[in-house]
Amino acid sequence: MATTLFDDFNPISSKQWKQKIQFELDGADYNETVIWNSPEDIQVKPFYHIDEFSKAADVETKAADFKICQNIFVYDIEKSIQRAINTLERGAESLRFTIENEKTDVQKLLENLPLENRIVYFNLNFISIDFVKLLDSISIQKKTIFYCNLDPIGYFAREGNWITTSDKNNFETIDLISKATTNLSLVSIDAGLYQNAGANITQQIAYSLAHANEYLNRLPNIPKQILFQVAVGTNYFFEIAKLRALRMLFKLIASEYNPDLECHLLVTPTKRNKTIYDYNVNMLRTTTECMSAILGGADSVANLPYDALYHKDNEFGDRIARNQLLILKHESYFDKVNNPADGSYYIESLTMQLAEKSLVLFKDIEANGGFLKLLNDGTIKKKIQESANKEQELFDAKKEVLLGTNKYPNKEDKMKHDLELFPFVKIKPRKTLITPIIEKRLAEKIEQERLELE
Repeated sequence: MATTLFDDFNPISSKQWKQKIQFELDGADYNETVIWNSPEDIQVKPFYHIDEFSKAADVETKAADFKICQNIFVYDIEKSIQRAINTLERGAESLRFTIENEKTDVQKLLENLPLENRIVYFNLNFISIDFVKLLDSISIQKKTIFYCNLDPIGYFAREGNWITTSDKNNFETIDLISKATTNLSLVSIDAGLYQNAGANITQQIAYSLAHANEYLNRLPNIPKQILFQVAVGTNYFFEIAKLRALRMLFKLIASEYNPDLECHLLVTPTKRNKTIYDYNVNMLRTTTECMSAILGGADSVANLPYDALYHKDNEFGDRIARNQLLILKHESYFDKVNNPADGSYYIESLTMQLAEKSLVLFKDIEANGGFLKLLNDGTIKKKIQESANKEQELFDAKKEVLLGTNKYPNKEDKMKHDLELFPFVKIKPRKTLITPIIEKRLAEKIEQERLELE
């Protein structure tokens, strides 16, 4: 008769484990020594046990299906074409084009690219019916899936003004586009803005969902799918749980509009914890963040090059970023198992707690007039700033550590002559309808002080 290894061991209860820990603490207080409070007010315990496990999260994460995505900023068409072809030949499975000008010759950009059965994303900083209709026809012709990532609310939050359109407002124009196209996913949520600006995880989830809910309320033709562009930070297990909670709550909210409505997660590492000094550490940070993205159920992952803060796009930075994902997929076998976090008591507990707290905040936003109202009156920015200030204080006090920057810095490291890009908050004086939500890295102040002394 077959037996299992576990038959040789007696079960141990959570009470017994706690008693053993208290004994080993030699009089130190259990709650103060081994339990810590997260910025989301979640108490993290030293262990999680089956006899304290109540409910698993109702969420499906298809980690085996994630795509490796390459970011391409389109300025020079010929260079962008060559870069796209090169990156697809060297392991990328998906592309995300950022296009700022509706006069860009997108037909030329795409006509010779091998796009059949691929997913292609377009971050458009404009709303043009003719441009999107052309994308629709190209997607049908090439038998590919295009996401247009139209997000006027995200643009409004980031820039302080709405996107300029010829006659209709932003929502009416998107509705006209939805009636004129058949093969595109149109609506996107810039959830990364909230993370990069310093929002805690509960705020990120709740604001992203409330952001999406505005589209569901304002667009007569409810989309079949909504794309969330999410940034993940370095809190490994919390970030896994964040993506799972976001997907689970979106399914709950979307069921009120369309039971078949799905969300698609395009995930990238955050910029908030990245540094210009000791920049190679950025590769370690982005690796764990990409791991969180995959295990949390990202549909596509677009890695952030280690030198993205201070170098223009370059082949070496792209290759290293892409290879990090190729190693995770083909050497670490992150694509072999779906729902990899299922059954982990810790991650399941975090998922449920984050979901519960985020749902409470989401309901509060809706009860107070909705996301746009709170964005207009400054409440959203104020709450994010409060959270960002708390995190900044922890960083300044070296309680939140970025190695090589606020702990164990290399005093001989020089960067002033290696900066091709301005890596700090950029001030753009202009008249705006609201005060924009500003992305800011934790290390900016300390880096500026070091640059002045070089």
